Amino acid sequence: MKTPVPASDVQDKPLAEALGERYLSYALSTIMARSLPDVRDGLKPVHRRLLFAMSQLRLDPETSPKKSARVVGDVIGKFHPHGDTAVYDALVRLAQDFAVRFPLIDGQGNFGNIDGDNAAAMRYTEARLTAVAKALLEGIEEDAVDFRATYDGEGEEPVVLPANFPNLLANGSSGIAVGMATNIPPHNVGEICDALRHLIRDRDAPIEKLVGFMPGPDFPTGGVLVEPRDTVVEAYRTGRGSLRLRARWEVEKLGQGTWQIVVTEIPYQVQKARLVERIAELLTARKLVLLEDVRDESAEDVRLVLVPKSRNVDPEVLMASLFQATDLEIRFALNMNVLGADNVPRVMDLRQVLQAFLDHRHEVLVRRSRHRMGRIDHRLEVLGGYLVAYLNLDEVIRIIREEDEPKQDLMRVFSLTEVQADAILNMRLRNLRKLEEMEIRKEHDALAAERAELADLLADEAKRWKRIADGIAEIRKTFGKGPLGARRTLIADAPPVLEIPVEATIEREPLTVLCSEKGWIRAVRGHLPESEIAEVKVKEGDRQRFAVPCETTDKILVFASNGKFYTLGADKLPRGRGFGEPVRLMIDLGNETEIVALFPHQPGRRLVVASDDGRGFQVEENEVLAQTRAGKQVLNLDDGREARICVPAEGDHVAVIGNNRKLLVFALDELPVLARGKGVQLQKYKDASLSDLKVFAMADGLSWRQGERVFRVTDLTGWIEPRARVGKMPPNGFPRVNKFT
Repeated sequence: MKTPVPASDVQDKPLAEALGERYLSYALSTIMARSLPDVRDGLKPVHRRLLFAMSQLRLDPETSPKKSARVVGDVIGKFHPHGDTAVYDALVRLAQDFAVRFPLIDGQGNFGNIDGDNAAAMRYTEARLTAVAKALLEGIEEDAVDFRATYDGEGEEPVVLPANFPNLLANGSSGIAVGMATNIPPHNVGEICDALRHLIRDRDAPIEKLVGFMPGPDFPTGGVLVEPRDTVVEAYRTGRGSLRLRARWEVEKLGQGTWQIVVTEIPYQVQKARLVERIAELLTARKLVLLEDVRDESAEDVRLVLVPKSRNVDPEVLMASLFQATDLEIRFALNMNVLGADNVPRVMDLRQVLQAFLDHRHEVLVRRSRHRMGRIDHRLEVLGGYLVAYLNLDEVIRIIREEDEPKQDLMRVFSLTEVQADAILNMRLRNLRKLEEMEIRKEHDALAAERAELADLLADEAKRWKRIADGIAEIRKTFGKGPLGARRTLIADAPPVLEIPVEATIEREPLTVLCSEKGWIRAVRGHLPESEIAEVKVKEGDRQRFAVPCETTDKILVFASNGKFYTLGADKLPRGRGFGEPVRLMIDLGNETEIVALFPHQPGRRLVVASDDGRGFQVEENEVLAQTRAGKQVLNLDDGREARICVPAEGDHVAVIGNNRKLLVFALDELPVLARGKGVQLQKYKDASLSDLKVFAMADGLSWRQGERVFRVTDLTGWIEPRARVGKMPPNGFPRVNKFT
């Protein structure tokens, strides 16, 4: 058996170093060859190769389109060794007028839509270049840019396009590389041209001045940019920022005071079908109670109809709730991370991006001018030979017919150059009749004048910038007017902050929150009477402890024996059949912690909290709302004490009773209002603890329940004393369990 020959290129190096080198190579390849656009032409390699391949196929705007499969085949066969799906997806995007502000490809057939539907297969669609793409390619055959070998070395491709169009800012770009990303929004080409011409006049123009010409992005799907100008200026100054974009809408009157909202433009890159689906989901979940229905009546244009619950709904509040909950408002993260002319990625500000484009146009102008001068020099040389041939036509014909080496003889006899001799020898006989001295001299003079003009242009930088400014003005005239060039995104002031009522996001309906002794909690629809509450089933060995009427918009406060307050949303509590869920799954109650009180939150109210040793205080209810599952510590406990009481401070006096059956009544004002603490002594005990506490209005008297009977005492003279006294035995008929209820 023949022994296999080991690999000849074996390198002895640490694995970490070898992996690092290969990962770095992969990262650089992703950054420079896939994901980041070039600042000069605004294209990634796949887009540049697509346009170049289509130009070689002569798919001009005036010619008939060819199958997209033909274009994709040429691209992957000659320039881009990747999958056909990725190349076709790139081609499709360049043809979608809702994805790019100025399409570079004119697509024939199904190229997808704003609903998010995919394009037809490449064998069914056809494509050709647009006028914008032709502007990007203008001068590519005149040595305007460098070329490099293709991946297989059999051909050449441009490193960058001449770009007689500010494509990077006009169409934007997005991509994710290794360790970096880019996200550049589209802009209005007329505004870009105005900024470019100003920058030619003032290379150090401040960003604020440039933003005066370019007030913000201009998305192909329109919408309303509602970001303050200062934020926009800062984003363009740093090259990074976040811009808020909203849908454009209007109120449509229907008669008899009824109306509906019609959305005519949606934010950029938002799929309309998914947007409608999301609104419908929120409607089903009753999270948009101000909205009755949503309908998609779109045809060629976007038309989403939003039907309010009633004509009394404020349209601004309805839309504010939708902006908050759906993609009718988005944040566009601006990140102008691009490849510079030196092929190094960097985040550029607005002036740097504009200046890079101008510098590229200047280099293209110089290279095209030199190329044209070379062509003119060659033609002038040929015309000089033609003039000699015209003046000596018979002798030239004789030499060609009779001499063995006519080229050398022509050069020797008439002092011609090799180029002139070749031109004469390569001339067809039919062209001899065209050799007229006047025509030759006329063409010679015209070319000589053009050459002098080009030489003057190359020698004078000011003239070159004047020529570039004129070219930019021509771009503005060609692409910055009409339906294509009109601004689509409205620049608006930052909207006022609207206080959206809770009812705008949660449907208000009555609930009864039930919590058992073992901590199983649930909510049932409606305010249940006591008779029905008693019939609600609980787990074996458990019993109902709290039954709290509330609304779905309420926040439920839970006070526990550890002295903490917890907050639950009534609309978040489990409903339906069953026993509910353990409240410990919703808040961080310890295993030994019990629920002391449970009630709906009332803003502005005060509560009285107390521990089992008879210490307590008043606390503002607004201050006890907990923002996390861990709750908020209010009553400080130590030495094994537990929280025992939490009642609303609704009255002017406090009645406390210990398990020693001593009752004390004192004024509520004697209790301090604290945010947190141990509190003050409510009642003095010896070998006893606090049993119950009640806040009441002295004018109504002190009442308690004994079975089905309710007792009330209005004369409490014998029990009213200062706080922290022992108290006296309660009135006759007070429950033996020492509880007020």
